[in-house]
Amino acid sequence: MTSEKLWNSNFIKACIGNFLVKFSFTLIVPLLPLYLSETFGAGKDTIGIVLSCYTLMIIFISPFSGYLVDSFPRKVVLLICNFIFFALFAGYIAAGTLTLFAIFRTVHGAPFGTTIVSLNTVAIDVLPSSRRTEGISYFGLSNNVATALGPFAAVFVLQAANGNYQILFLFSMMISLVALIVNSTIKVEKRSYRTESSKVISLDRFFLVKGAREALNLICFAFCFGIISTYVAIYGKEELGITKGTGYWFLIFALGLMVSRLTGAQGLKKNKVSANTAEGIVCILIGYLIFAAFRKEWAFFLAPFIIGLGNGHLYPGFQSMFINLALNSQRGTANSSMLTSWEAGVGLGVLMGGILSEHWGYHNAFWVSFAMNIVGTIMFFCISMPHFERNKLR
Repeated sequence: MTSEKLWNSNFIKACIGNFLVKFSFTLIVPLLPLYLSETFGAGKDTIGIVLSCYTLMIIFISPFSGYLVDSFPRKVVLLICNFIFFALFAGYIAAGTLTLFAIFRTVHGAPFGTTIVSLNTVAIDVLPSSRRTEGISYFGLSNNVATALGPFAAVFVLQAANGNYQILFLFSMMISLVALIVNSTIKVEKRSYRTESSKVISLDRFFLVKGAREALNLICFAFCFGIISTYVAIYGKEELGITKGTGYWFLIFALGLMVSRLTGAQGLKKNKVSANTAEGIVCILIGYLIFAAFRKEWAFFLAPFIIGLGNGHLYPGFQSMFINLALNSQRGTANSSMLTSWEAGVGLGVLMGGILSEHWGYHNAFWVSFAMNIVGTIMFFCISMPHFERNKLR
């Protein structure tokens, strides 16, 4: 029996569009603490609050994003939000005060969140049903690699611009415009929508209640990533004296992600979602331990590869769990629930990382990150994995 084609043109475009959207956003993330400190003289706790503002917006908007994506034409929702996302980059360039910057950063979270939910759902729609779990894995790779390569590229863009952050913001804006152009070419089949009588407003229309355990579990792992990904650049500069090699941290992280797809693709293809996710969780735990336990340059560059290996299993694994717990009519809700959980964890990590580093230093903040990883690991094996195996629909 011939298997259905995985890499159709629309899926390829969705992967590219998703990569570009995420890349344009993460391009500025690790350098924002330095920008806020150097430009506005912001303290560590203030930086944490400002950078977590966009997460609060994503958490607020994501449940509604799932509702919009499930109730209206997905491509229309995608393109409108992608355009607003592109336009709001201009706010970073125009902001002359810390307050104004914080406002633009917060508002930017709304179109970003809805754009990502729309892209995730569109990608699932254009995948053949027999290869959906495998496809989610590769689509997740575009997301993870963008998250890793964005900060890596940012360091070199900023160096090329002689430290001019405005050029970095403009570069991100142009990347988001290319994303909009690519996404406009995706062809999505027309589908039927719920009739008015069936549009009953309930909590499950905005958040996948069935995936609540998995959502809480994902928050734990996202919390850890929020701390390390946001403060790794300033930690490397201030505590290890690494001024020009921080970008390589994210490149090594990306390499780990790509290697994980070579080792984990077959597992997801065979629908071994729980086992694949478990492997990633164990890798992540080891990686965070190395990063926290050894304040050395070799640990600084070894840990991201191991964490990347783990994240490459964990992220698509959890996405598959959410999708497989949801009805076909709840794909948007499932994706938005996962995004809400991930961004909530990242936001808490950014906020707490700023507070912890202000009073106890970055190194101790990373120990807290490792401790939360232990909590997430225990929760997965004792609660999330058994619950998923009992309740999965496919």
